[in-house]
Amino acid sequence: MPVGITLQHRLDYHERDFITHDEAKTDKERGMGRKIFVSYKYSDALVEKLAEAKYEATTVRHYVDELQDILDEEDHINKGEDDGEDLSDFKDEAIESRLRDKIYDSSMTIVVISKGMKESFRSESDQWIPWEISYSLREASRNDRKKQTGAMLAVVLPDETGSYGYYITDQSCPSCKCRTLNTPILFKMLSQNMFNVKKPDYSGCDKHSTGSRVYIGASSYIYSVKWSDFKRSPNKYIADAYAVRDNVADYDLVKKL
Repeated sequence: MPVGITLQHRLDYHERDFITHDEAKTDKERGMGRKIFVSYKYSDALVEKLAEAKYEATTVRHYVDELQDILDEEDHINKGEDDGEDLSDFKDEAIESRLRDKIYDSSMTIVVISKGMKESFRSESDQWIPWEISYSLREASRNDRKKQTGAMLAVVLPDETGSYGYYITDQSCPSCKCRTLNTPILFKMLSQNMFNVKKPDYSGCDKHSTGSRVYIGASSYIYSVKWSDFKRSPNKYIADAYAVRDNVADYDLVKKL
C-alpha cells in the first residue's frame, strides 16, 4: 500500500456507476430548483489557486462561489456558518437553532473537503462543519412538516500544489485499480458516514495486505468526488447522492456528535 496509508484506512473503487443515465436524467427533469446547503471551511487557503482570485489568496470561499456558477440556475445554495466563530460557549440548542433555518429546507448538503478544513487543536464540537453534517443527517419536525435525512456529497478540493494526495490516492493497487481514501484526516462525522453500507460488497482482489478490503458499489452514504470530476458532471454526482438518500435504510448513519 502507499506510504502513509495504514491497514485501518478503508479502500473504495475509483469509480461508482450504480446509477443509470436515465435515473440521473429523471432527477434533473423534476422541474424545480434544488436547495443545497454547502458546509465548508471558508478561510482555508491550503487550496490550489483559482484564476478568478487574481489579486488575493485563493480560499475555499472562492471555490464555493464557483460552485454556484457550476450548478443549474434554478438551484439555490445556502452557505455554512462563519468558521471563525468560537462555539465553546454555545449550548447545543443554540447551535441547532442557528442551523435550523439554513438546513431545514435543504434536500442536500455538499461538504467541501479541503486540506486545512479541520482545526486539530479544537474539539469537533467547537467547529461548525461537524454540526452542519449532523443536522443535515437528522430528521426533524417543524410546523407540521418533517425534514428527512438529507442527501450528502463530499467534494474534494486540490491542495496548494494542485494535488488530491492528502486525501485520495488513485490506483493504489495496480491490480484492481482501486483508490485509497485517507479518512482519518476528516471529522469523525464525515468518516463515520463513509463505508457504512450495512451489506457491503468487496472486490476479490488478493493483492492487498491482510485485513485490508476493497469496497465496491455504493459503499458510502457520503461519497467523495474530486473537484475536477465534479465540475465535469455535477448533475451526475448530485443525482447519485439523491439515489443513495432514497436507499437510506441500507446505511448505518451516525447523526449526532
